[in-house]
Amino acid sequence: MNPRIILLTLSLFCSSVLWAQNRNPIVIETQNTSLVFAGDEGGKLYQRYFGKTLSKDAYAKLRNGMEAYIGAGMEDVFEPAIRIVHADGNPSLDLRFIKVETKKLDGDITQTDIYLKDPVYQTEVILHFKAAFKSNVLSSSTEIINKEKNSVVLSNYASSMLHFDASNYFLTQFHGDWAREMDMQESQLTSGIKIIDSKLGSRANMYQSPVFFLAPNKIATETEGEVIAGTIAWTGNFQFVFEVDRTNKLRVISGINPYASTLTLKAGEHFMTPEFIFTYSANGKGEASRNLHTWARVYGVLDGLKPRMTLLNNWEATHVKFDQEKLVELFDGSKKLGLDLFLLDDGWFGNKYPRNDDKAGLGDWQEDRKKLPDGIGYLVKEATKKGIKFGIWLEPEMVNPKSELYEKHPDWVLKLPNRAENYQRNQLILDLINPKVQDFVFNLIDKMMTENPGLAYIKWDNNRFMSNTYSPYLGKDQSRLFIDYTESFYKVMQRIRAKYPHLGIMLCSGGGGRTDYGALKYFDSFWPSDNTDAAERVFIQWGYSYFFPSNTISSHVTSMGKQTLKFRTDVAMMDKLGYDISVDKMTPEEISFSSAAIANYNRLNPIIWYGDLYRLVSPYDEDRAVLMYTDSTKNKAVLFSYNLNLRKKEIFGKVKLQGLNPDKEYTITETNLIPGAAAESPENGKVYTGSYLMNIGLNVSPAKLRPLSSIVLEITSK
Repeated sequence: MNPRIILLTLSLFCSSVLWAQNRNPIVIETQNTSLVFAGDEGGKLYQRYFGKTLSKDAYAKLRNGMEAYIGAGMEDVFEPAIRIVHADGNPSLDLRFIKVETKKLDGDITQTDIYLKDPVYQTEVILHFKAAFKSNVLSSSTEIINKEKNSVVLSNYASSMLHFDASNYFLTQFHGDWAREMDMQESQLTSGIKIIDSKLGSRANMYQSPVFFLAPNKIATETEGEVIAGTIAWTGNFQFVFEVDRTNKLRVISGINPYASTLTLKAGEHFMTPEFIFTYSANGKGEASRNLHTWARVYGVLDGLKPRMTLLNNWEATHVKFDQEKLVELFDGSKKLGLDLFLLDDGWFGNKYPRNDDKAGLGDWQEDRKKLPDGIGYLVKEATKKGIKFGIWLEPEMVNPKSELYEKHPDWVLKLPNRAENYQRNQLILDLINPKVQDFVFNLIDKMMTENPGLAYIKWDNNRFMSNTYSPYLGKDQSRLFIDYTESFYKVMQRIRAKYPHLGIMLCSGGGGRTDYGALKYFDSFWPSDNTDAAERVFIQWGYSYFFPSNTISSHVTSMGKQTLKFRTDVAMMDKLGYDISVDKMTPEEISFSSAAIANYNRLNPIIWYGDLYRLVSPYDEDRAVLMYTDSTKNKAVLFSYNLNLRKKEIFGKVKLQGLNPDKEYTITETNLIPGAAAESPENGKVYTGSYLMNIGLNVSPAKLRPLSSIVLEITSK
């Protein structure tokens, strides 16, 4: 008899014994959510349940379900979680349950590791699950280990496979383009496959955002319905696959996009996928968002529970045309407004090829001697004298062909051999896979910080995606390029954070090209869009608010758009406030309003940054947007109301508030007023119970409705 058949027979017998010994369900549980697996007699692992937490005796009674992590090439003919080709050419994987291990991690995280193995080919797969108990957030990643004698080839390697059995499925996705990020779109899934993915490599989130909501049975609202919110912690090509089969069951497969990324694992090698982060809510999208926000501030974002600085950027005031005297003058604007930090943007570097436009200088990170004869250190000292901190713009992963770096190291660039170079914004991407390039990028940051120890902030930009992509360092085998680039980016950031653990760094990619929890472990905020028109930003920031806490979403007051300064300021205040404006062109009245608004924001930002977010009226539903943040004690809340492009004589009804204590009394106070102006809210100074505010509601619009107007209300318990 074939020895492999004998081995399979013995393995099946052992699997049956294991199943008998380990027939208890595997329950991965948070405060309100359970994900349950169990084996069958043949040793297969099945997902039995995912949803609201059940009683303990109910888990043992669960039956049916779908195979937890399906390998290609066997009986299942739908989309697999993993596909592997063995050294003998066999393109199949038959995974059987081996064991489960559970351990406590930091905080309230519990990790569950489920071991699966092919009984014939010995390939091992470990499903890693983490459960954050209080925030009700789960994560899933997969470790694939080649325990065979020869190399194997992986062409699919999902981080997660989840199964659903409902009458209907409704998908909410977020898509767009540069300056039009995070457009929300909802549709019903039908038979077949729906894929959301990216093939852009760097700046991978430019067109499709790596986030989604899935509602089984019926469309979920902010406050009602079952919904799953999911996102991938990966700063590269991602893929979400939604497949409805012939029996109307749905499988959701999430992970790295396997496009152009076939992996060869040598004997003994293993591959770890990034984490798929997800949460379940039985009470609509709002609760799902709050789950993610709570989790992110503790586990997902660098220094998520620490204060952020409010900055002034010089870009709008000067673009690349400035000298050090002009910059020092601009410091006075930061001081005048009461800001924490001045950020010097693009245009400060390059000597042989000075950065006077976007056509030259990237990669030559030395101070332009004509613009900054006394260097960055002088600017840091002058800022310190004026009582503010100093930050700087960098684009470390990029290079202009017109640069000394490119002349010295043309082999350090991602570009196809025997093809013309393809430019975006007149630049190319450095081959970060090359260890020498990693050293170059790390040494740039290290040198900048060492020579200028008072430097307090970096804006890390990335202004193009990958095209005509080829790594000279990898040579003929380019199959790992997209994965290796992202992992190399993480390696550099790990080195930086080991030496500078709390340096403030904004993740910027020509707008929302990098908005993911893979990168946010190393960054404290991200730049959501280059579109700073406040009316557009209401929609853009609304979209990001579903998945990211407000203290990570940088929002600046600029001169873009035709709205009032108050409207632009109120919109920026809903997230991480900043300024990119010519202070020297502002009137005394505008400076007075802005400095008062910044003081106001400094007083209110603990509620905005760390409070629970409730989206009350969506701009997708009405010509306005209303949202509020409530602190953990339910003693204080801040409400933002934005009227958009109203029609004549448009009428708005009262808005029911959320997240308050029904038994407390609350005073309503309009804030962020123009100095000397009377309150516009008809509710200003009134007192209501929390029960009244949540069941009857509040008039949150001005007494006289105007397009592109706004109101900020403080709601304070007596």
